Amino acid sequence: MYLTDVKGIKVGHANNQATGLTVIIPPKGTVCAVDVRGGGPGTRETDLLDPKNMVQGVDAIMLTGGSAYGLNAAAGVMKYLEEENRGVDVGLGIVPIVSGAVIFDLAYKDYKTRPDAEMGYEAAKNASEKENRLGNVGVGLGATVGKILGMESAMKGGLGSYTIKVGQVTISALSVVNSFGDIFEDGKKIAGAINKKTKEFYNPKEILKLMEENKEKYFKGTNTTLSVLATNVKLNKTQAEKVANVAHNGYAMSIFPVHTQYDGDTVFVLSTGQVEADPTLVQALGSICVKNAIISGVKNAKTEEGYLAMEDL
Repeated sequence: MYLTDVKGIKVGHANNQATGLTVIIPPKGTVCAVDVRGGGPGTRETDLLDPKNMVQGVDAIMLTGGSAYGLNAAAGVMKYLEEENRGVDVGLGIVPIVSGAVIFDLAYKDYKTRPDAEMGYEAAKNASEKENRLGNVGVGLGATVGKILGMESAMKGGLGSYTIKVGQVTISALSVVNSFGDIFEDGKKIAGAINKKTKEFYNPKEILKLMEENKEKYFKGTNTTLSVLATNVKLNKTQAEKVANVAHNGYAMSIFPVHTQYDGDTVFVLSTGQVEADPTLVQALGSICVKNAIISGVKNAKTEEGYLAMEDL
């Protein structure tokens, strides 16, 4: 199950050993909206996705590591799209619309290594309808979870995806999990703040005690879970924004605490408009896709740089 299950959606990755990014290129005419909930977001070209603004969609969405530095990679995505003659016609030429958001992975391996325009170009060029890699790839390369007690007790996060099909309707989510909070499945913690020596999760009382004793140490750094929810259901921009609103329920069903001031939690929604269906169906099933994509992100992660993955517990 992958975001490319929605016909016409292309996904491309690029990364080195320290950071990476992922580019989603939808078909022309795809409607796009966004909902940013976290208290520490890093975004690009999201204001134009407000329903009251002129542009109805995007030429690409970029999910990148590198915190705000990573936004520079969008120049490479734009370069590729311009070469492909993809963008808004402004008379003198075209301007590709690339919206995006960042995760903070600068503490993962090398603070000075960040996605750049060259990496952005590579990811866009790699975009394919056949892409299906998960875990430590693209923007998921430097993702970690459960940083409520700092990086010392964090686990490996990653890129996850999940698809639901009902008749002709297809809804799919792609999420990079880099959360401040812990990850839960059916009420059970499956990844998060952990004692690496014993491989046991800290219980809530221990977490609260350690948080109080080490405020300055534990609250440094930034986190974020980013998602792209795509569907072939026809939505206008207002309806797509509502889907993005409701999709954040998927965060609440799988991450705790969520939407904190230390997170930049963001959901983008893409509607390719190939099928007529009730938007409420997309809202309900979309949140389930996001929830399971987040869970998929930690299940597909691999232990790296000293950060334990769920599969090694």
